[in-house]
Amino acid sequence: MRLPLLTTATALTAGALLIGGCATAPETEAPTTARTSSPSVEPETPEPTPTTDPDTPLGWGPTAGELEDAQALVAGWTPEQLAGQVIVGRYHGTDPATVAAMVRDHHLAGMSVTSGNILDEAQVRATTAAISDAVAADGRDFPAVIGVDQEGGYVSHLRGIATEFPAFDAAGAAITADGPTGREVVRQAAYATGMEVRDLGFTWVFAPVADVTIGAADPTIGTRSPSEDPAVAAKATATAVRGYDAAAIVSTVKHFPGHGAATSDSHETLPVLDSTLEEIRSHDLPPFEAAIASHAPAVMMSHLDLTAIAPGVPASLAPEVYDLLRDDLGFEGVTITDSLGMGAVAASYKPAVAALNAGADLLLMPVDTVETHRVLTQAINDGDVTRERAEEAAARVVALQMWQGRTADASPVPADVSTLASEASAALGSAAY
Repeated sequence: MRLPLLTTATALTAGALLIGGCATAPETEAPTTARTSSPSVEPETPEPTPTTDPDTPLGWGPTAGELEDAQALVAGWTPEQLAGQVIVGRYHGTDPATVAAMVRDHHLAGMSVTSGNILDEAQVRATTAAISDAVAADGRDFPAVIGVDQEGGYVSHLRGIATEFPAFDAAGAAITADGPTGREVVRQAAYATGMEVRDLGFTWVFAPVADVTIGAADPTIGTRSPSEDPAVAAKATATAVRGYDAAAIVSTVKHFPGHGAATSDSHETLPVLDSTLEEIRSHDLPPFEAAIASHAPAVMMSHLDLTAIAPGVPASLAPEVYDLLRDDLGFEGVTITDSLGMGAVAASYKPAVAALNAGADLLLMPVDTVETHRVLTQAINDGDVTRERAEEAAARVVALQMWQGRTADASPVPADVSTLASEASAALGSAAY
């Protein structure tokens, strides 16, 4: 089965969205009675200010109109609502009613479902449905953020429920072995994965991994990386993004600006990466640049101490790293932190507040979801997080979820999705090995 053609338009430039009304008219000589014999001149009619068609797709999925609608919506929200809409929570246990109450009562954007929250397929479907219903019960008519780590290989939280795919290094191997044909196999694998997790009720997949591994010295990413070659990794990452987009699921390119060269594990500690900025640009950034050019909707920020950019501060909490992503790479979509419960940041002072102020739009899996909501609400009330920043983050998330809901409605999950996924997994394995 071939993928549907992708229709997302080329990204708008920031300048096209910010056409201003601040231009100063050229100075003209004041009229005088001594020049009454001069011929009269019709005043020039000012040219109309260009406007953006609300149906124009932005470079990360939503239309300009969806973003405007989202901005207008969140402008009327309370601090409690704003704080919730920028949190993707964690929870313990397997009871759908418990997670639904947390989402509804604290206005959460949604939840990350992990292997510890899963019993079987029926319970997964009940959980995702409960989260969706909780968002609707809270008066929000756009989909919840319901995410899962389903990369393929050993990072697959739906093991035993969804189809098992090879690790993502198979994508790089397939492209290396057979160019365009390999790319189509990779795209089909991403498409099938996206459709299968959508069928289970998810709206986000925390993939693809864009990290360029350094091989054996890399203890965290390894086979999760598509390649040790930045060019191959760029092709694999961009191709996967296009496949996920076609499946109408939000993909999450990770872990910016690249975790593959770190020699310690950010789940346990804050890795120090001494690469120069030029080394980061040449080794780590190409897959992210390619993904952004392919309209990546979301980018996950790493927990790395990048000594060349923001020494001593986790990248996920460092404004300079968000500036690199937005100003240098031109990304305008949703930024999401890696889990705030990881060892690299868990002991930081109010990491959720620091991340939001640094430029994060979504805060993933804080240690204590309910307490983080309270802290963020208080920070917005006190001005420690400006309302402008909170609204900016929440509006991006809402607009992206509007896109996800609209495109999912237009792209029903195939009835034979399990067969499709099984065939795509086998094809990827064969193409790579």
